[in-house]
Amino acid sequence: MSEQSKAIILRMATLANVVGMITLAAFAAALTIVTALAAAGILPWLEIQASFGGIAYENTGKIAQIGLTVLMLLLTVYLPSAHRVLRLETSHRRFELGMHDVAQAYAVAHASDRAGLFHTSSEYDAVRERMIHLRNHPDLQGFEPDVLEVAAQMSRVSQDLAATYSDENVERAQAFLKARQQEVDDFNARIDRAKQVTSELAKWKNDLDADESVAASQLARLRNTLAEIVPEIIGPDAESSGGDTRVVPLPRYAAE
Repeated sequence: MSEQSKAIILRMATLANVVGMITLAAFAAALTIVTALAAAGILPWLEIQASFGGIAYENTGKIAQIGLTVLMLLLTVYLPSAHRVLRLETSHRRFELGMHDVAQAYAVAHASDRAGLFHTSSEYDAVRERMIHLRNHPDLQGFEPDVLEVAAQMSRVSQDLAATYSDENVERAQAFLKARQQEVDDFNARIDRAKQVTSELAKWKNDLDADESVAASQLARLRNTLAEIVPEIIGPDAESSGGDTRVVPLPRYAAE
């Protein structure tokens, strides 16, 4: 529901309350006058035939007329307080609507100020320029001049704030932050790549160490086997030297 529809409904409710109070007061006044004239003998009393348990009661209409008159007079006693409450509610609703209108108009003026649409420096001309802009804005048609004036004055007071947080400055700050964010993302991507490469190199080194260990074990087993088969070829010096490879001369008779 739009604010205009809410305002129309509130006005209709206020009008209905006012009409109800006026009707009650008029009916009470008319009934009081009729009862007073009946008591003076100018007008007849209300006549009602009533019976209960087979017993007919006289002056029932007179009693009913007097009781209804007293009731209406008692109700009219509360009319002033009800009127005051209605005025307070109406003023409160108008205040809420007025503040909402001021906030909406100020938002438009502040956004325009941040966009750099206002250029005058003096206070009077600045307020006047803002009022003209607000008056011509399509979303603020039908706003009261007092509301636009308050919004223009508020916008003039916050002019320094609008200059500091102008659209250009905000866009520049956002571009700077986006660039920094991109740098951070690139750096994180390089770190992830470095971690991946480091992990691959570490795995490769471990595999090489394992292969070298297996090769060394196989070589040791071959040496042991060869030492068992041909002990003359592998002497004590070769066994004690570990990985040294040397040529051992064969005995003369073996060569022959």
